[in-house]
Amino acid sequence: MLITFKCKASPDIVMYKEHAQRILELLDKDVERGIIMHTDTTTAIATIEAAIADSRAHSVTEFVQHDITAHPQPSENGDHVHERVENVSFASRAFPFLQMLRAANAQGSEIVWGV
Repeated sequence: MLITFKCKASPDIVMYKEHAQRILELLDKDVERGIIMHTDTTTAIATIEAAIADSRAHSVTEFVQHDITAHPQPSENGDHVHERVENVSFASRAFPFLQMLRAANAQGSEIVWGV
């Protein structure tokens, strides 16, 4: 499922629900519907920036790496081979939302979703 974040100060952002959920949980917001008021953007920016810094300090856990290697993908000839893993970091996923927060903060706007 997709979630669309809307803000008058920024273009819309469309994100998969499971990716948006982690960001919104950091902000104590419901993933289905919500609003971030202009007065809350400064705190939200600091929270997301801290989470990004924390995510950069920790590498992929052993559990995740085990899960990746335990589930090989079949090749064209039917052999099970492991595809090269390309992780998308939390920082990369959160960056557009962080930019929207900064624009909302600068222009005195709010961010809404699920409406």
